[in-house]
Amino acid sequence: MARVSVLKNPLLLGFDEIERLIDQITQGVGDGYPPYNIERLHREEGGECLRITLAVAGFKREDLEITIEDHQIMIRGKQTDDTERTYLHRGIAARQFQKVFVLADGIQIEKANLANGLLIIDFIRPTPERIVQRVEIGTGNV
Repeated sequence: MARVSVLKNPLLLGFDEIERLIDQITQGVGDGYPPYNIERLHREEGGECLRITLAVAGFKREDLEITIEDHQIMIRGKQTDDTERTYLHRGIAARQFQKVFVLADGIQIEKANLANGLLIIDFIRPTPERIVQRVEIGTGNV
């Protein structure tokens, strides 16, 4: 069944990349691990501030990796099994995860911290300067 996209409107020019990103994200939806929150925070300096908080109990700083590539932030967690221990019951598994979030143009990571089993990543989007540009109309053949 063919999918109809609002981004195919002929009045929307250059939005092919956004549609590709939406397709990419919807394919990766599924695993809810680890749970996370996304918040909008107030900034005194102006601009927008967003915060992603992931519940990563049991992960150490060296078990986590944050990378940004192609307008995406990728958060990976990799734990190794502790072979020194003998478990009678193991309810907390050493688990791996990968979370991907798409970033809009202009969004930058301000900081990332790990405390009390929570990985907190703060993003900022400075208020863009409004630019009005006049386009000269030439004469002649195209």
